[in-house]
Amino acid sequence: MNNQHKPLQNGLHVVVVGAGIGGLACAIACRRANPPLPVTVVERAPEILTIGAGIHIPPNACRVVSSLGLLDKLKQAGGYQVKGFTLRRYQNGNVLVEKPMGMRMKTEYGAEWLAIHRGDYQGVLLEAAREAGADILTNAEVIGIAEGIGESFGKHMVVLKDGKSLVADVVVGADGLWSGVRELVLGRSFPPVETGDLAYRGTFTREHLKSFKNERIDQLMEAENVQVWLGPGRHAVFYPLRNKTEYNLVLLVGDDLPEGVRTSQGSLEEMAANFEGWDPILNTIISCLKSALKWKLLHFKELDQWTKGVIALLGDASHPTLPYQGQGAAMAVEDGAILALLLSRLQNQGISDVPDQRNQQLSDLLLLYQDLRKRRTEVNVAGAVDTRHYYHLSDGDEQICRDKELASLPDSAWQGPCSFNWGDAEYQKSLLGFDGLADAERTFDEWSRKKSRQANI
Repeated sequence: MNNQHKPLQNGLHVVVVGAGIGGLACAIACRRANPPLPVTVVERAPEILTIGAGIHIPPNACRVVSSLGLLDKLKQAGGYQVKGFTLRRYQNGNVLVEKPMGMRMKTEYGAEWLAIHRGDYQGVLLEAAREAGADILTNAEVIGIAEGIGESFGKHMVVLKDGKSLVADVVVGADGLWSGVRELVLGRSFPPVETGDLAYRGTFTREHLKSFKNERIDQLMEAENVQVWLGPGRHAVFYPLRNKTEYNLVLLVGDDLPEGVRTSQGSLEEMAANFEGWDPILNTIISCLKSALKWKLLHFKELDQWTKGVIALLGDASHPTLPYQGQGAAMAVEDGAILALLLSRLQNQGISDVPDQRNQQLSDLLLLYQDLRKRRTEVNVAGAVDTRHYYHLSDGDEQICRDKELASLPDSAWQGPCSFNWGDAEYQKSLLGFDGLADAERTFDEWSRKKSRQANI
């Protein structure tokens, strides 16, 4: 077929569908393997636009980007170490508790907690993927995956909308919440469902905030903290970006969009009315937003399977989550790096030249990847739902108990239990301190030894 993109002759050829943060992390990790894995990233958009607002790189993800040699580049691109996480009462902005972060993250969990503009994060990953030798195709929409024939027998064909196709040994579905690859894996339509929440989000300049000449706003501007106002059924998140030249604001409220409507332009008056009676300082900050675009928050029940033969899913294609733990992109980055590690280990161990045996080896490996990732991401998805509950408590007994428990956390030096996972030391250690790459190395070795024993029986 003249319209096929040929794989490189040496090494497993990996086709990554989607050039988001998880897909690019997977591509970089594949190219940084020894020896590098040939990678093609296909993105359906005509160009990869590095847009968006703020995003977190918590310690578990920071450990991964460090392993890829990208930590300094992310800091040069505006990523900074978050110094603290401040929870505030909605009515007056009074501090409920302030969690110290900064270097404590490195001491406790082995890596820093960064905040960065999403566009800057994706831009660093995109540049790194290209520099590492990944082939990145835009305006390339995947419409099917088929078994190869002729000279491509034993491989798989990733079929594009323009009629071209790519020959692949492994296909990675990193195509997000509305993943088409997910439907190929499951063999049926599987659209996401509504969570009951929607978000307003945006950024604005330092000059805009300075113009208010308000001492409390000036203090918030200078703090390298994530500020969160908690209130009945909603919350607000504010923190600096790009060396405090810009500021990020996210407003999470109840979803009032019609079913099936994913985004809609709301009014600034309606947006502000959601926070009537809240901290006047927050309301002043809200007035900086010049767009009231509503984003419906969606997810779905955990999948029974993430893989089908030599196809595997990662990130939002397999485990979308509410954004309330800062872990959506982080889990996708873990997925991508771990999948690349496993493929590299298998390639170095040796892969059969017999097509059926080769595909079985790859299929078994992808099931191992699923086993490694599925439980961890399900715990994160459930944890984000739990965070939502505690963030959105109405005034009353449960809210009073929450606030009292939060206020007591500094007395334990953040080492004790807490009903709310945000303050629970054991939960945070398992979430943020987990070394997914080291765990994958150990698990691959055990899996490989077991396979070897079975082969010798």
